[in-house]
Amino acid sequence: MSILDNTISPGSAAYHANRDGMLALIDRMRALEERTRAASAAAKDRFHKRGQLLPRERVALVLDPGAPFIELSTLAGYMFDVSDANKSVPGGGVISGIGFVSGVRCMVSANDAGIDAGALQPYGLDKTLRVQELALENKLPYVQLVESAGANLLRYRVEDFVRGGNIFRNLARLSAAGLPVVTVTHGSSTAGGAYQTGLSDYIVMVRGRTRAFLAGPPLLKAATGEIATEEELGGAEMHTQVSGLGDYLAEDDRDALRIAREIMGALEWERPGRAAPQFKPPRYDQDELLGIMPMDHKRTVDMKQVIARIVDDSDFTEMAPNYGPATVCGHARIEGQAIGIITNNGPLDPAGANKATHFIQACCQTRTPILYLNNTTGYMVGKAYEEAGMIKHGSKMIQAVTSATVPQITIYCGASFGAGNYGMCGRGFHPRFCFSWPNAKTAVMGGEQAAETMAIVTEAAAARRGKPVEKEKLDAMKAQIIGVFDGQMDVFSTSARVLDDGVIDPRDTRAMLSEVLAICREGDARTPQRMQFSVARP
Repeated sequence: MSILDNTISPGSAAYHANRDGMLALIDRMRALEERTRAASAAAKDRFHKRGQLLPRERVALVLDPGAPFIELSTLAGYMFDVSDANKSVPGGGVISGIGFVSGVRCMVSANDAGIDAGALQPYGLDKTLRVQELALENKLPYVQLVESAGANLLRYRVEDFVRGGNIFRNLARLSAAGLPVVTVTHGSSTAGGAYQTGLSDYIVMVRGRTRAFLAGPPLLKAATGEIATEEELGGAEMHTQVSGLGDYLAEDDRDALRIAREIMGALEWERPGRAAPQFKPPRYDQDELLGIMPMDHKRTVDMKQVIARIVDDSDFTEMAPNYGPATVCGHARIEGQAIGIITNNGPLDPAGANKATHFIQACCQTRTPILYLNNTTGYMVGKAYEEAGMIKHGSKMIQAVTSATVPQITIYCGASFGAGNYGMCGRGFHPRFCFSWPNAKTAVMGGEQAAETMAIVTEAAAARRGKPVEKEKLDAMKAQIIGVFDGQMDVFSTSARVLDDGVIDPRDTRAMLSEVLAICREGDARTPQRMQFSVARP
């Protein structure tokens, strides 16, 4: 056993400053999530008057009560719908997450029809594509609860139309991979969105509420002169009795969700056992994670203190601790599940990159998932480091990350700057899951470094021309650059752009990782032979 010692002083001023800063960020995040829920719930009277459930009520009813549910990308689209931080409603118009339906672990995605009638919000497309990618990678059945007014034509962009085709392609890929797509069409499923219903393996429609057609009555009349009501053109009874698009006719939302659960319950599918595994909890209080990370990413942190509060018994077997010590690599368990951990107690140097490369390869050899706890300002620069092969060893590390054959999970705990973001399996390297702590910062470099770099370049260019740079103009340029960089590096900006799978409270890290590791293990256990038969519709 290699028990990590505690070096945190909960009574210190620095700890309290860190804790207060983290709690303020958590409060801000929760307030934004609550704003989205309130905006959707404001439609309650309208929904209930017409006999419908609100989107979050639908999600709650389709899921197994009391079972874990990991909601994803709750901040997607923040400040892209409107630029006013006090009025923006994040979430992308979609409620998505991983949970259990009749004992089967599934990806569940629902249009938030309480907001703008379910029209896709900015970055809602990116969020939907990401959750479909997660379903494919982790071999999860896909349950979608559809009610959408489609794209907002006032915000039409041709690139969204073209990229949007990936939603339908992914539905076909899920089905072809043997992953059932179960759809409840609660309301409108119009134009291209009709294929969201059509490209499903099991389709439940609601009497008097479902609408699925390629062209609604107004467009139909304008294009062909034909006159038809919505019910005649694409109602639930027509589709379940005449066209054959619908498989099940439900009387209302509750009945439809009951049918969806019965469909999942009847499938021949592995249902993970919920027997309590044998493990010892961390020796130190997970609440102390709030006070470990400073709000200033320039301050050093002993990331082993984070590890000590998320792994079983605070037991961490470190690899080569005296070689490249700023890069920490080692083995541990989380609720009994083996994991390799790579984190940073400083920038990545040649020895650290070399060690991490070796460790990644060793984890792949033993089929051990890898967790990256990002807290680095990047790879070291300077004459001595270039001579020591920083590019060569950093490239080997990036190659190892890219070629890894085991699930890789990334958590942005602090800074993730420059190529260090790449070497530590940042979002661009497609980790199986990627989450952020509320204090995390992601950028090519710090704003001050970027500003100073451009100032040096500008002054050098002016010197070559023989014209001095006015200090006022140089200061204004530096301030503008700092504003641009600082305005994009925090999680409220990066998560809004779906550059992670969501922001989590540090205290939830261990529970989140336990579920994520189980998802990865179950998905990887499903062999190609068992996945090759599609349940596609005739």
